[in-house]
Amino acid sequence: MSSNRFIKFWPVTIAFLIGLFVFFAFQSSFHLSFWYLIIWIKLFAIIQFCGAYFIGLNFHLTSINNLNTTEKKVMLTFDDGPHANTEKVLEVLKKHDVKAIFFIIGKNIHGNEAILNQMVAEGHQIGNHSFSHHNWIDVWSTKKVTEDFATCQKLIELYQPQSKLFRPPFGVTNPNIAKALKQLNLQSIGWNVRSYDTSIKDVKKINQRVIHQLKPGAIILLHDRLDFMPELLERLIPAIKEKGYGFAENLINKDSVS
Repeated sequence: MSSNRFIKFWPVTIAFLIGLFVFFAFQSSFHLSFWYLIIWIKLFAIIQFCGAYFIGLNFHLTSINNLNTTEKKVMLTFDDGPHANTEKVLEVLKKHDVKAIFFIIGKNIHGNEAILNQMVAEGHQIGNHSFSHHNWIDVWSTKKVTEDFATCQKLIELYQPQSKLFRPPFGVTNPNIAKALKQLNLQSIGWNVRSYDTSIKDVKKINQRVIHQLKPGAIILLHDRLDFMPELLERLIPAIKEKGYGFAENLINKDSVS
């Protein structure tokens, strides 16, 4: 996993606190302007925001953001199912003989159990995407977050007992989520190709965006709940193959990824 080991939550936080101590210890002696303090606080806030929002930085926790290979292999991943559209997505994947990882929202499982059974039967992996996917989950306590993830994990393991894969809701990380994953022994999975399919909406533009970012070991972020996803996959999968890329079949063995 590519990550700057020095840009981590605790080293950055400790450096920030030391900086505050130094400023207040020497402010009177050296007549330091309070603008230095404001700049220091703003810099810390920017680093914290980027560390939480950009999962590939591995700021709060270590995620698998790419396959550990120099071969032209990529992995499709889907968030937010199961959904009625997931069945159509599975049809397209089966047609093109492509395996994927589906990160499941636990509350969506009820009534869609057959879809999960189909995923497993057809060789796909399923991972934990939280039970609630609540809009405010990022500010929940460690206890509440852990309970939410654990509830989803129990459901996931009814279908794929060996799965320990997890993708943070909204792709956002923080210390509480990091603690929860450690307690539950779950492995965070990020990405290094983001399609922005939830905001772009144009199949042609999304396809071009993904193809432009292709690289060996790419993990591609998509959403199976979207109405146009089957259409996108019918365009995207052949385009990826035309570029000489194949599709990885699993991401269960941690030793096979980075």
